[in-house]
Amino acid sequence: MRPTVPCNNEKQLTLTSPTPVIEIRDLHKSYGALEVIKGVDISAPAGHVVSLIGSSGSGKSTLLRCANLLEDSQQGEVLFCGEPVVWKGEGLNRRPADRAQITRIRTNLSMVFQQFNLWAHMTILENVMEAPVTVLGRDKAEVEAAARKYLEKVGIGDKCDVYPAMLSGGQQQRAAIARALCMEPKALLFDEPTSALDPELEQEVVKVIKDLATEGRTMIIVTHDMRLAADVSDHVVFLHQGKIEEEGPPETLFGAPKTERLQGFLSATVPA
Repeated sequence: MRPTVPCNNEKQLTLTSPTPVIEIRDLHKSYGALEVIKGVDISAPAGHVVSLIGSSGSGKSTLLRCANLLEDSQQGEVLFCGEPVVWKGEGLNRRPADRAQITRIRTNLSMVFQQFNLWAHMTILENVMEAPVTVLGRDKAEVEAAARKYLEKVGIGDKCDVYPAMLSGGQQQRAAIARALCMEPKALLFDEPTSALDPELEQEVVKVIKDLATEGRTMIIVTHDMRLAADVSDHVVFLHQGKIEEEGPPETLFGAPKTERLQGFLSATVPA
């Protein structure tokens, strides 16, 4: 059993805790008349890794953005450590009612994007320090020490003073992971973290994610890498056209898929 990361400072959650770090209930998301998420339930307990797999257009990234409140959903609940997001309005007019709540939740959910999103005019160290200092108001010296620690952790401690353009794609993505970690989040959200990388560079990032899973970090990962999903996940969700087609532990989903859609998807994506 991996160690766990608590939802708060008062009570350590366990893998069997009834209060997940992130929980989504009956979520619906539409863009105008196009419904892309059609009643999805997902739970990420403390210390668990949940992977979302499925074809392009299945709703994986949209679901992740709804979990991080970067997208407004039209129906259903989003809960963080048992606290439900408060909404106002209905349907396509539904919006978060409490901006302070959204800001607080987002600072505890660090997202790693496919395209790195590093500030080109800042050094790698400055990139990692920026949000904890400006958003959280933490002491600059304290943040710098933490930033250097996390850059060492992801294997690029010697790149503190260089700019993003001077790094490979794999190094930039590892810097983005260090930036996410420096926020000291309750959970990490990864949106296709390796899909923009060449296979050799991809493995650099995969190793970091595997190490984080071993530490007991709570994570939701959208990925096209079935080996990564199989290796790090406690639970895998296969989405098809905005619905959960099949879900379960990786050994079941990858070893004995029940539905024809998942069988076809895996036959097309998993190397022989």
